[in-house]
Amino acid sequence: MGTRVRLRSALATDQAARDSNEDTAWASDGVFVVADGMGGHEAGEVASSVAVDVVRSLGGTNPSLDDAVRVVREAHRRVRALRAEGERRPGTTLSGVVLTEHAGVPCWLVVNVGDSRTYRMVGGVLEQLTHDHSEVAELVAQGLVAVEDAPHHPRRHVVTRVLGGGASRVEPDLRMFPVSPGDRMVVCSDGLTDALPDARVQAVLRAERHPQAAADRLVREALAAGAQDNVTVVVVDAVAVTRPSDAPTGPDVGR
Repeated sequence: MGTRVRLRSALATDQAARDSNEDTAWASDGVFVVADGMGGHEAGEVASSVAVDVVRSLGGTNPSLDDAVRVVREAHRRVRALRAEGERRPGTTLSGVVLTEHAGVPCWLVVNVGDSRTYRMVGGVLEQLTHDHSEVAELVAQGLVAVEDAPHHPRRHVVTRVLGGGASRVEPDLRMFPVSPGDRMVVCSDGLTDALPDARVQAVLRAERHPQAAADRLVREALAAGAQDNVTVVVVDAVAVTRPSDAPTGPDVGR
């Protein structure tokens, strides 16, 4: 990569009120993703782990949008293959960002399937980059459910697109845009966003300078707010974006 990017990242997770943690996260090698598994017993945990294991192969490859689609579809195929005879087919969400390059410019490649979320904070303002693939999100889009009622709707956890599950094919949502110094990317499972409103997430991210402190505090606050689902958070900061002429020595991507 001609332009060098220095990143600092962290992750935190907790099973909360659940018997086990079916979330899997990865925050290294330019790949920052969260997968929220479903399927009961250990199936969800295995599904999310398999999906992340496949997708993290994008690290260090400067993937294109087509590369991301290919890898996500491979993850979908691998998760679908987990089904045992007579058992419910497991599935998992997947959301996050991958560091890549387009026309010599370092970029974030955002990938999303399901209702886990990816956010970007710039100048202290938090913006949701992904669209929830859920029944409630569709009802909100159609004007049938008010935005303020969505977090409490009884169908809020019914996802319409997952890796695995019954569909033979999956279409991930993708977007790409340049990395800017000061970008703070946040990836999380719905255990966080069910427990904390975006305004509170934004306030914590403003208050905590270091990614690990921010991730840990978000998980703590979600638990204190009564989180009922696994809570997983990845925070990654673009500390510097420098040209070769003024780039310091050292790795392009660091935790």
